[in-house]
Amino acid sequence: MKMYIVDAFTDKLFTGNPAAVCFDDHFPADETMQKIAAENRFSETAFAVAKGNNEYNLRWFTPGGEIDLCGHATLATGYLFFRFLQPAAKRVVFNTMSGQLIVKKVDGRYQMDFPSYQLKPVPVTAKMTQALGVKPVAAYMDRDLLCVLPTADDVKNCLPDKKQLQQLPGLLQSITAASDDPQYDCVSRSFAPKLAVAEDPVCGSAHCQIVPYWAKRLGKQSITAFQASARTGVLYCQDCGERIKLAGDATLYSSGQLYL
Repeated sequence: MKMYIVDAFTDKLFTGNPAAVCFDDHFPADETMQKIAAENRFSETAFAVAKGNNEYNLRWFTPGGEIDLCGHATLATGYLFFRFLQPAAKRVVFNTMSGQLIVKKVDGRYQMDFPSYQLKPVPVTAKMTQALGVKPVAAYMDRDLLCVLPTADDVKNCLPDKKQLQQLPGLLQSITAASDDPQYDCVSRSFAPKLAVAEDPVCGSAHCQIVPYWAKRLGKQSITAFQASARTGVLYCQDCGERIKLAGDATLYSSGQLYL
């Protein structure tokens, strides 16, 4: 099985979010895909199976289990499609647990069309403050928990307690604040200890919740988001109501063969 490693949401190696992408003519057994993801130890490993006419079935596995939506591994798969498989194509369609996801090349970047998460306000609790080490000013739920922190420095310097994060609601727990850098609208970080991922370096799906928040808060449709993990990454986003457009760069780290 062919496998690539791509750094997504960046144009520089060793930054952004590394994703492994496997192409085959059928999906391996679920147990095998889970073992590959655990062996890779990236936040996600994607598995793509061609259907024809620039359409693929796509699944994502974390070291801790399959996930229903992943941005950076989708971007990485789209990048590989345009680079190696169909350079002249205008778009590629991925059939996933979250419906059809379309990736296009737009202004030199790879743009994805994703569902928008809802912003359901929930009370800020003492457990949130204890887990994050700082009291959020607001909190919202959908698939994930989103906590809004007072300042960008609070996001950048956050040292969450991973065990306490696991006790909070949400599949992932993300934190965000207004950016202190005029290049960006917001700054964020995402944690997924429930999926055996301490911190997701650049989380596309988390921005399906982060972008609607800042679009409403700032009164603008286009949001440039900075993910302040140790690797860092940048997402160019548009709030389109029930859908979110997430764009970014990608760069190839390696390609190889799995012997299964």
